[in-house]
Amino acid sequence: MSLTNKTPETKVESLFDQIADNYDGMNSLISLGNHKHWRKLVMKQLKVQPGSFAIDVCCGTGDWTIALAKAVGPSGQVIGLDFSEEMLKIAENKVTAAGLRDRVTLVKGDAMHLPYDDNQFDLATIGFGLRNVPDADQVLHEMARVIHNQGRVACLETSKPTNPIIKLGWQAYFNLVPIMAKLTVNKYQEYSYLQRTTAEFVSAAKLVEMFQNAGLTDVSYRQFTFGAAAFHLGTKRA
Repeated sequence: MSLTNKTPETKVESLFDQIADNYDGMNSLISLGNHKHWRKLVMKQLKVQPGSFAIDVCCGTGDWTIALAKAVGPSGQVIGLDFSEEMLKIAENKVTAAGLRDRVTLVKGDAMHLPYDDNQFDLATIGFGLRNVPDADQVLHEMARVIHNQGRVACLETSKPTNPIIKLGWQAYFNLVPIMAKLTVNKYQEYSYLQRTTAEFVSAAKLVEMFQNAGLTDVSYRQFTFGAAAFHLGTKRA
């Protein structure tokens, strides 16, 4: 196994349990609110069909899970899977408040070993979670495994601007993230980790190769906000 995140998985799980209550607010602060806009753009591009069966891997507090549930409608189903019990508790409250419990199932599970048979889903998504798993390649292989032929794998993740001037500003801003977290929610070490994984994760171009190595074809990507985030999409072919 080639580790893309060398922090032990148990430590990462504990970290997300600790920051669960502040996660949504800090996400909005760190991304300057852009993460919601990015997800809306992604959902427009995905054009999820009513009646679809989707799995949202590393679902966190459930925002993308809920967006998918609204798109699949009453005749569809969405699985939201995460390893953090505390994040899933918040997701459960959101799903209930949105009146979507009829089509959402939340599962505590390991993205590295999805507890589903081959060829089950129409769509597999992962939002801001791929950089936090031990081996992103294995997770992509698992996501490709559980979708059926013609199914799609979608990833929305922080990325790295390629313009040198913008890249300098991006790096300077992300260096401030742990300080903002310390001042706002007294969580310096936890957000220092998130800042580091963002900086160390692969480029958008490299992630295309990883999608292809997982057996996905027609892989495309789109960058948002000068490259601060990237959306990748691939299709499983027979």
